[in-house]
Amino acid sequence: MSLCVLAGGKVAAIAATLFTLSWTHSVEKIRWEEDWRVTPAGLEIIEARVQGSGAGMEPPPEARFNNGWWSYKPLLGPLPELNLAASGATGEGWLLCVGGAENQCMTLGAQKEAPVILKPCG
Repeated sequence: MSLCVLAGGKVAAIAATLFTLSWTHSVEKIRWEEDWRVTPAGLEIIEARVQGSGAGMEPPPEARFNNGWWSYKPLLGPLPELNLAASGATGEGWLLCVGGAENQCMTLGAQKEAPVILKPCG
């Protein structure tokens, strides 16, 4: 399996089955991270982490606080794709990272454009 990234009218295939999305909340300026897996059923979230709470971003009751992050497993089944807003208003967009200790990262949606779409290739 691999991950397809559709952005700016182009498609890129990334040979990875695990990836992390991170971003800074546009209002609260608090960092979020989500770990995802690419499967034949779709994209499955493994874990979400947030460094605080505020405007519509409260960690759920089962979240655990560790090393400055609230971590939890969202109750969400596999998704056929993720649509990432690309308003250009947040200043930095989304950071998509793949790889273990030597992460390879790319910024998505930093400029105002059509949404960036992530989905399993094939």
